[in-house]
Amino acid sequence: MAALKEPVKIFIVQSLACMETPQQVADAVKQEFNIEIERQQVALYDPTKATGKNLSKKLKALFEKTREDFRNNVFDIPLANKSFRINELQKMYDTTKNKVTKQNIIKQVKDEMHGHSAQLLDLELKQLEIEKIRNGDGEGAEDPTPVKVTIQVVDASKKDAEYQSDTECASG
Repeated sequence: MAALKEPVKIFIVQSLACMETPQQVADAVKQEFNIEIERQQVALYDPTKATGKNLSKKLKALFEKTREDFRNNVFDIPLANKSFRINELQKMYDTTKNKVTKQNIIKQVKDEMHGHSAQLLDLELKQLEIEKIRNGDGEGAEDPTPVKVTIQVVDASKKDAEYQSDTECASG
């Protein structure tokens, strides 16, 4: 195992506190400091694991502070911000000409909105589907003929109420 200098140890502790895996941290140390270390050595700097039980008090405190900050400041990460995600989806929607891609983006935005303005998104999605059918590149494009549907209502509260077959219903 390579003897590590203090800045490398701090980097490892903070990376682990930010929920990175030992392999991700080992790769980052190679990239940042040009030092090759094994993931087993990285694991020694995680006080939440048995291998990190002998970590110094200073590094344990740094880990705990960094972990707390990481959990509390999740909104500093752009993708954790709903407005950012929706804005990025809007950019993708505006730049694509593919109708299927547009439909998928609308569905993603709808999921992001969790019901907010979902009716508007449903309307736009339906308009795109209608447009696809009209252009002959959607489901049902081969036969856009409307189908006759008949619904028969039976009063189920009556004792002798039964399902009655109707030839018009069967012909569909």
